[in-house]
Amino acid sequence: MDPRIVDRLRCPVCTEPLAEVAAGTARALRCSRRHSFDVARQGYVNLLAGRAPHVGDTAEMVAARADFLAAGHYDVISSALARAAVAATDRGAQGGRGVGAYPLVVDAGAGTGRHLAAVLAALPDAAGLALDVAKPALRRAARAHPRAAAALADTWQRLPLADGSTAVLLNVFAPRNGAEFHRVLDPAGTLLVVTPAEDHLAELVGALGLLRVDPAKADRVSDSLGGHFTEAASEVHRRELELTGPEVATLVGMGPSAWHTDPAGLAARITALGEPVRVTVAVRLGAWLPRQGLRQSP
Repeated sequence: MDPRIVDRLRCPVCTEPLAEVAAGTARALRCSRRHSFDVARQGYVNLLAGRAPHVGDTAEMVAARADFLAAGHYDVISSALARAAVAATDRGAQGGRGVGAYPLVVDAGAGTGRHLAAVLAALPDAAGLALDVAKPALRRAARAHPRAAAALADTWQRLPLADGSTAVLLNVFAPRNGAEFHRVLDPAGTLLVVTPAEDHLAELVGALGLLRVDPAKADRVSDSLGGHFTEAASEVHRRELELTGPEVATLVGMGPSAWHTDPAGLAARITALGEPVRVTVAVRLGAWLPRQGLRQSP
């Protein structure tokens, strides 16, 4: 694992720094108190303290997401994040970031790591860390980019990162832990949050019986972050897709509606749509700056 990333990691049990050690052909991360965390042969490390209350997306959902993203359908999101991350690191450098000579980009709820990879491609001096609770996703995220690493971690728990260690924190369609995000972000860092706009996938919601975007989504994001962050900028990005029936099925399979739809009934409704199926991608990207003077969590 990239030593620049290991340098920012902390033991999830005692919060001491971690170092990479080798035992034969196996690798592990270990702290001075000898808490040890094996690096899986697929490249990710389990830095979860105890058991996660959930296991995240299934292997089928992760495979669906990987196929859909590989086709470029959500590149509008990746591109927007890359531009915002470049602006954020430029702003942080002007603010005198104290996290070393290179920025660390962390994706909390990274999935397959495609968005993180796009950001790293735009930031040649940065390293990246993908965090997720789904092992099938982490197997892919660990290989998403040469300068990326992946770790099993629950966003709702203490993140296995040092205070102020992160230059840019990505949060795309994932849970938000305002207190922990604030703790790990450098004071001059930026949190980039992507959430669905109200008309996201609107053409499919009624036709396929999918979960609707909460009209109060923006308010809920503000409630979860407002005590620790100030929103500095917000923009909506849209793109119209033309999808085949199988691509529509893949799109549904990679999102939360996959847990709530009957496969046979869904297939029939997708067939009834005909082809091509026009679908609107609409997301809101917010750039949040950490409030100063707040006491770090213990």
